[in-house]
Order: sequence, then structure tokens, then C-alpha cells
Amino acid sequence: MADLNEELLQYIDKNNSLDTLEYANARNLDHQKVIGAIKSLQTNEGLLKSEQKSTKSFVLNDEAQHIAKHGSHEAVIFNLIPDTGILQSELMSLNANAKLGFSKAMANGWIQLDKKNADGPKVAKKVAKINDQVKDILEKIQNLNLSDVNDKSIQDLKKRKLISEVTINSIFVSKGDKFTTKLEKPEKELTAEMLLGDAWKTKKFKEYNLDALGTVPDGGHLHPLQKVRTEIRKIFLEMGFTEMPTNNYIENSFWNFDALFQPQQHPARDAHDTFFISDPSVSTTFPMDYLERVKQTHMNGGGYGSQGYKYDWKIEEAQKNILRTHTTAVSARMLYKLAQSEVFKPTKYFSIDKVFRNETLDATHLAEFHQIEGVIADYDLTLGDLIGVLYEFFSKLGMTELRFKPAYNPYTEPSMEIFAFHKGLNKWVEIGNSGVFRPEMLEPMNLPKNVSVIAWGLSLERPTMIKYGINNIRDLVGHKVNLKMVYDNPICRISK
Repeated sequence: MADLNEELLQYIDKNNSLDTLEYANARNLDHQKVIGAIKSLQTNEGLLKSEQKSTKSFVLNDEAQHIAKHGSHEAVIFNLIPDTGILQSELMSLNANAKLGFSKAMANGWIQLDKKNADGPKVAKKVAKINDQVKDILEKIQNLNLSDVNDKSIQDLKKRKLISEVTINSIFVSKGDKFTTKLEKPEKELTAEMLLGDAWKTKKFKEYNLDALGTVPDGGHLHPLQKVRTEIRKIFLEMGFTEMPTNNYIENSFWNFDALFQPQQHPARDAHDTFFISDPSVSTTFPMDYLERVKQTHMNGGGYGSQGYKYDWKIEEAQKNILRTHTTAVSARMLYKLAQSEVFKPTKYFSIDKVFRNETLDATHLAEFHQIEGVIADYDLTLGDLIGVLYEFFSKLGMTELRFKPAYNPYTEPSMEIFAFHKGLNKWVEIGNSGVFRPEMLEPMNLPKNVSVIAWGLSLERPTMIKYGINNIRDLVGHKVNLKMVYDNPICRISK
């Protein structure tokens, strides 16, 4: 194609214009290939001027193509007749189209028939030489040389159904305002190397066709994370849980930290662990009576049997907007809403959604990941109830061997890390965190004093990596994910 493009430009430079049909015929080229090359050149703005042309022409059917190559039926019959003549019956047996050829040759006056011959009707040549005009005209039509073909000949060929009329679309091309025979191939991408120097200033870039529909995909494919998410969501629903609304990725520090009895000096609230929002940087709408109770709980225990953290609590810290670091902020909002009901009703909540932490990216950590959280609020729940629920939940995920290790969380006491035995790795693997929400978190909400809340959480990425045998989390999430992995991985079926 590149060579043809150069040839076309050289031709236009020399002749000032070009007709694609004439050019293709003169060089015995496929006309569509020439049109394709012209359209390719037209992507260069100002290079060429073009005008669409429509030309009436004719196409030969199979019989006509045979005649153009071997001669008309009447000419074939004429050439089969020897100088001494031939019996009509014998002549008719020599060619499949002898009857039509004989009729046309007789009409043209090329041959004569002696019906009085003793051995039967005999055919003889009437002229010494013939001019096969049918063959000549068909050859001219085949070569699109119609200037010497008169209308009568065209009509005769149409009557014999040897040709049919067609319209051929071609392009007439001339030089544009920016015509040149030396084309610089436009760049498809702006690279870092171009930006480092001044190369981008002089480079020509290919225009994007924003109206193009693009390649139609074969079909939708669920990402492994979505498959596992759907399966875990089904488990929660089977256990009678209600899904919490988790569409507020931006949260204020009050609900993300303070409502959870997490002190304002806690390292998790520093910029190296949390993403802070610059605009809007603060929230101003809070349930003020509840905020005051949370403040007093932090400062002196709030009269709930706690000493608090004994520091000067500041609303300016609570107002700061952040990308939520856990979905427990949603749990806090839902428990506060539950506490405002006239009559407390035992409830089971769950959520599966994104959270954000300012962490160093490596094979097992991302700044954005998914958290799975289960919360149960009921009367007089204990650590034994939590362990029982955890065994039930994780058994549905195919994890029946569990261990628990004491841990610390600002908003749960007691707290436990959850471990499961991984048969593939032949070792115990940490799979989540759990605990009983502290009274300092629940009582300022005005939940009944004998109501306890048990909760647990884990990431969605870790069980997905284990399920699909993925060792690096960046092969599961991010712009470098191999789409073939998404297409080829099977449906998620968790052994229960």
C-alpha cells in the first residue's frame, strides 16, 4: 500500500490530477485497491482535493467472457466449416452452441445451406473471411474502452443477454493546498520521550475519530473480583443479613474515626495513612447532640463508665473530609440510625465495597481495595456468639479450620485476628479481623445498654487471589491486568 501511495502522488504531481478508474484500467490494477490508497492519502489534511464520479459501464456474464476469449458462436461455426463444406447434421454435432451459431452466421450472410444435396443438407462458406465484431466489442467492454462501441452494438448484446449495465463509482483527484510527494507518517501516541525534548512541537499526530464506533466486543466478562463478590454477597443474604448503602466514598473524619472512639492523635489519622480531600476540605453538618456526646466520651468518658482518652477534642479534626479508610464508617452511620428507632430491633448488616488507604504498593497491598464487613446488633451478644457466627460464615467459604488470636482495635474490645488453615500453602493464613464494639462507641448513640454489636471484616482481594491462584495483587487489579485472564477464568464456585 505504501508503494502504491507513492506512485499515486508521483502521478498526480506530474499530471496534476488522476481518475481512479482510468488509472486502474491503464495499469491493470484492482480499482478498489486504488480507491483504498486514495482514501488513505486523504487522511492527510489538505493533501488532495477529490470529487466523486459515477460512470455507467457494462459487465460480461460467463457466456460473454467465454466469447471474448474464444470467439462468438457464429464465428466458431464458420471456422468449423471446411472449404469443401460439411453436412449440416455433422456440423451441429461439433459444438454445444451450434444451433445459435448457425442461425447467427446465416443471418450475417457468412454461410449458405444447400438443401438439395444428395446426402442431405450441406453447409458451405459464403465468404472467404469474417470479422468477429461480437468478440471485438466484448473485449472493448471488458477493458472499459467504450468510446468505439456504438449504441446499436450495446443493444444487440443486451438483447442476447451477454452484458448488463452497472454504475461504477470512481474518484477524481487533484492537488490540494498542502500537496507534497513526501509524506511524514503521523504519530499515533504522545510519548514521554517527545515530552522530555521539543520533538512534540514539530511532530504530526494522527487525528482521533471520536465518532467511530470501534470494535464490537465479543461479549461481557465478569472480573474475578466481581465473581467472588457475588458469591460472598449470596452467603450473607442466605444468613439473613441486610446490605448497607456504601456509595459514599468520601467521608468526614467524625464518622470514619471519632464515632468509632478512635482518638484524634491516632497514627491512622495521619496523612501517610489517609487520603485527605482538598475541596471540599471539611463537613459542617452533624447531629450535634450526638457529636457532643462523642466529644465528651473522648475527653472524659462521657459518664459511660470509661475514662476516655483525656485530651482536648477538636471539632476541626472531626470536620476533615477524607476518602474512607474502612466501611466501618458506614456501620457507624447505620447503627446510629438504628438507635434512633422508637423500639430497638435486632439487626444483621453487611457491606462489600471500596476503601482507600495511603499505603505503599507491593505484591499484596494497594491504595484502593475492597472490604467485606459483617455486623450483628442484638441483646447480650458475647465473644462466643461472634466465634460461632465466624465458624458458620467461613465454613460457607470453604474454610472450616479456624484459629483466633487476641488483637487491638480502638473500637472493639475484645478483638481477634482470624486465621484459616490454607491446605495449598500448608500453613495458617490471616484472613480477617473481628471483635465486639466498645460501649464507648455504642452508648453515645443511645443504643440500649444491654445491646451488644459483634463485627468482622476481611478484604475481597485476598480470598480472590487464593481462589484463582494469583500471587501479585497488581495482576488482579489495575491498568496492567491481563484481559485474557478475565476472559478465561471460570465462574467462581466456593466449596461449602
